[in-house]
Amino acid sequence: MVAAGHPLTAHAGAEALARGGNAVDAAVAAAFAAAVAETPLTGPGAGGFLLVRAPDGEATLYDFFVAAPGLGPDGRALDPRELSSFTVPFGGADQVFHIGPASVAVPGLVPGVCRAVARHGRLPLPDLVAPAARIARDGVRVTQVSAYLHKILEDMLGSTPACAAMYQPLGRAARPGEVLRFPDLADTLEEIGRRGESALRDGPLADALLDCMERDGGLVTREDLEAYEVADRTPLRVGYRDTTILTNPPPSSGGILIAAALSALQAAPRPGSDTDLYRACAAAGAQANLLRSSPLMEQMHDEGFIERFWAQLAAGMSRKPVGSTTHVSAIDADGGMASLSSSCGSGSGVVVPGTGILLNNMMGEEDLNPGGFGRIHPGTRMTSMMAPTMVLRGDAPVVALGSAGSNRLRSAILQVVTAIVDLGLDIPAAVARPRIHPEAGALDVEGGVPEEAVAALVADGYAPRRWDALNLFFGGVSAVGAGGSGLRAAGDPRRGGGAAGVTRDGEVVAL
Repeated sequence: MVAAGHPLTAHAGAEALARGGNAVDAAVAAAFAAAVAETPLTGPGAGGFLLVRAPDGEATLYDFFVAAPGLGPDGRALDPRELSSFTVPFGGADQVFHIGPASVAVPGLVPGVCRAVARHGRLPLPDLVAPAARIARDGVRVTQVSAYLHKILEDMLGSTPACAAMYQPLGRAARPGEVLRFPDLADTLEEIGRRGESALRDGPLADALLDCMERDGGLVTREDLEAYEVADRTPLRVGYRDTTILTNPPPSSGGILIAAALSALQAAPRPGSDTDLYRACAAAGAQANLLRSSPLMEQMHDEGFIERFWAQLAAGMSRKPVGSTTHVSAIDADGGMASLSSSCGSGSGVVVPGTGILLNNMMGEEDLNPGGFGRIHPGTRMTSMMAPTMVLRGDAPVVALGSAGSNRLRSAILQVVTAIVDLGLDIPAAVARPRIHPEAGALDVEGGVPEEAVAALVADGYAPRRWDALNLFFGGVSAVGAGGSGLRAAGDPRRGGGAAGVTRDGEVVAL
């Protein structure tokens, strides 16, 4: 089974399974399809992470998130004045994003997924890009959810003529029912299928990217592309109740903050009801927020950080104050699992001419530049909230999941995991369950949270900011797993997500 942020994405992953591929093949085929069906959230100009667990239990985290640019004799540091900005109106909470050529960091998605396929996959890379290229040429019909996304990103998508031509061919944000086609991106995907990991390191795609950077004032240099390396990391392990959680280790911060919240929950009485779980997750999320603002988080690149992190949790965290994404999860018949998160941020508005590649804006994401813009040393792997995650019970897989949603993705993952482990919900119910998110002293409460739970949160001292309905502000979880009734999967309804599977007869079916 495969779960993703769009039915076409999930179907492409299931096609790989039907052709004899494993969970890694499925996740990568789906990620390529997401570059089309879920653009502008992800694509060849993005970065991300892939958590792989083989059927024998061996687990690896592939870190192919973006790096700060500026290496080489022609490299230069970011001047914050080079960034332009726009505001995303989520309704209940606005968010400012910074874009433009200078906001582009060194992308890593292409070498990352190609490395994973070379090591774990069963299918040739051209076969994995083929569904995505087909979707790009045939076109993607805009849904209500994607139209909402295009509307709130309207300023970015129209910020340059090349970006507007690709995403706003009628001179405005795309509307439900309209079809967007990406022929240049189809050609690019096929080129990636032919060249593999080196596609954006040298050759015509790399040359086009560098020409674009030089012409428009971007910071990415040839030395940046040549020096970029996919990092193999040992997943962070966290014990929770009778399960083991595998998630993203440092230098990314999302997994660490989820671990901190789970540790706070573990130390408290086990929630006995839905209301109890909302209260516990609000308190645990607020506790993790304190860690996020502590000096310890500035040391994530340092040796021995994990040991200091666990020591600080054991000692108790002080109560004094001291990136848009998409996700794919896959499980195969052998019990192998893959959890892949990728992101272009909000998108930079810069499209590499002739390629259909929208570049990321990670150098302009405030959450990824906590010390201020322009302070990250060239070549440094940037931190991220993305946290592909797996839950195991003994050696048996329970669920592989991850989420979109910038800062909110860690709350989304935490609440889906605890709904499964503490409340015993199945995967679709856990993904659909309304969410909360504590941040900066506020508590956002999604539409559908029971009134009893809201009243209890108010009694706990929170002043909730109420939302009328489910909203992609609260993340977009894609989850697959195994249970007593067999395999289960769910794409998040907040993102118009979908799931697909392969029957014993080899038929691909929507779930």
